[in-house]
Amino acid sequence: AAHLLEAAAADIEFSDGQFSIAGTDRRLDLFAVARAARDPGQLPQGMEPGLDAEGSFTPPEATYPNGCHICELEIDPATGVATIVNYTVMDDFGAVINPLLLTGQVHGGIAQGVGQAIYECGLYDESGQLLTGSFMDYTMPRADTVPSIHFSMHNVPCTTNPLGIKGAGEAGAIGAPPAVVSAFVDALHPLTGINHIDMPITAQKVWRLLQTVKAA
Repeated sequence: AAHLLEAAAADIEFSDGQFSIAGTDRRLDLFAVARAARDPGQLPQGMEPGLDAEGSFTPPEATYPNGCHICELEIDPATGVATIVNYTVMDDFGAVINPLLLTGQVHGGIAQGVGQAIYECGLYDESGQLLTGSFMDYTMPRADTVPSIHFSMHNVPCTTNPLGIKGAGEAGAIGAPPAVVSAFVDALHPLTGINHIDMPITAQKVWRLLQTVKAA
């Protein structure tokens, strides 16, 4: 903007989408500057075209959201199919700007976590060929398999940033897998004695585990 207006950068002001020379009526709007930034013929010597910039910022202190996920499920021993009958989550995200969007973010993350815990798996054969390369054989959660989610918040403003906010982007996806796996272990332990089971906990895997117990 300073180059186009033929002024020193220190004399340039920006207001209402326009660059201007302080104390004058000479001005350029933001779009004109953006167009010029892509035209090498309008740039100062040595300046690269474009408006791309890189930077980094390391906050002096981190923020830590808190949450608790509780999953309740029932398993059909004849088929190994599990049904999540109740899912409750309580989160602390600090100061919340948009509760509706935040709720959707948590719901979507939980659906992703349920898929990771129960359905989704990348399988390869001995030659390295992907066997789950389409939705015909790569299972994902659907509207009829994602549970009803009881979501509530008890937010405590963060003290390490001026907005009082905490991260929420991955809270649902991080909390759901261990909650779902723990529910499976809790349900299967009395019959099988297991304390651990690998994801994804498919119906086939549960059925085979129960058949092993029957055979013993």
